[in-house]
Amino acid sequence: MGGPASFWDTAGAVVLILWAVAMWVAVAVLAFASRRSVRPWLYRSSAGVIGLGIVGQIGHIQEHFAQAGYWVANSQSPPWMTPWGDGLARGMDQVDTSKPSLGMEILHLTGNFIFLAGLAGVVVITRRAMRTKARKWGKMGMWMQGIHGLEHLALTLSVALGAKQAIGLSTWFGLLEPGQGLWTYRIWWHFIANVVGSVIFGIAVWHLWHERHEVEATFQPHADVSAAGAHPAADAPSVDAPSADAVPVVSAARAGVAADAVTSDALSGQSTSA
Repeated sequence: MGGPASFWDTAGAVVLILWAVAMWVAVAVLAFASRRSVRPWLYRSSAGVIGLGIVGQIGHIQEHFAQAGYWVANSQSPPWMTPWGDGLARGMDQVDTSKPSLGMEILHLTGNFIFLAGLAGVVVITRRAMRTKARKWGKMGMWMQGIHGLEHLALTLSVALGAKQAIGLSTWFGLLEPGQGLWTYRIWWHFIANVVGSVIFGIAVWHLWHERHEVEATFQPHADVSAAGAHPAADAPSVDAPSADAVPVVSAARAGVAADAVTSDALSGQSTSA
């Protein structure tokens, strides 16, 4: 990172951080609201969180592709960042300008938390569609990116707390000395982690698209149940009025009683005359 941060560097850094915070607030609200009621707006809002996660991860992973591509062409050179990535890192470095690598660590931490929020959106939207493939892949991505997110949290906190270099799995817990070995290992560690995570996210979204009708149905009120509950008499037979099938039976019974009465009167008359 070279040069002081410009207004646009700082503004972009603030917007990106607010983006990540807003996504996690939305995930928390949606997860809580979905436990209490079923509303169509929960489905649309969850889909919006997933969409923002997709956009964020596209921007995030292109940085890793650019870094890996630069390494292939210049493996002996220090790591490189795109101009926009470098600008955002300078903006985030305003947190503490005495630690030059802190801005870069915060940038990647923020990018991974946006990515993780998108995967959390998949898990939230499939909360009542437990057997969907989208949920299975979404939970798989949550586990993987959760570990990746903890890695970036460790890297960021170690630099913020004054470590000579970032401490995490991708730096062998700070044991790798700065140089080509550390650069190579860290660049490809995070490149592979992001590619695998993005593939899982993509598969989850692909299944979610194909299962969208099944998932959306879990957010709709059960209109058929409500209608049945509102008009119970419509489905139950009437007690006062006999059904059409019962009329012949009743008539036949009445005819039988009348015939018995006539026979009894006739016998009584014969007995009297005798």
